[in-house]
Amino acid sequence: MERLDGSVRRALRSSGVPDAGVLAQVTRAWPDAVGAAIARSAWPQRLARDGTLHVTTVSSTWAFELGRMEAEIRAKLVASLGDATPPALRFAPGPVPSPPAEEEVRAEAPVPTADESVTAAALAAGIEDPSLREAVRQAAAASLARGRGDRSV
Repeated sequence: MERLDGSVRRALRSSGVPDAGVLAQVTRAWPDAVGAAIARSAWPQRLARDGTLHVTTVSSTWAFELGRMEAEIRAKLVASLGDATPPALRFAPGPVPSPPAEEEVRAEAPVPTADESVTAAALAAGIEDPSLREAVRQAAAASLARGRGDRSV
């Protein structure tokens, strides 16, 4: 018994429609082949009947620049895909999927020193509302402590 996907692929190929499996291979290899910056700004969309890979970009500037890099990008795809590499690439502005959300890494907030706490209290002292004064004091102390971590010694 033959799998249905094989029959469908053969029927599509005989009609001149490129193999969808090739596009899947290209999209899997794309981020590693082109790098993270390009993958965030350009994404493989479809294969034309002649095998040309159409790639959408976030802007016409990206399309222009990547068009100039076509040979280099194809060479990197050949290294990943071999014979499955499309014979040509075309770039045009269009929808590009959002990158997956990266896990937010939160560093522990630095603890304000006694001097930073005194400075923060002095900065907030003129505020009449006690809850607002306390919120500003905490924010100022945190800002002073974080700024200390940014300063080189």
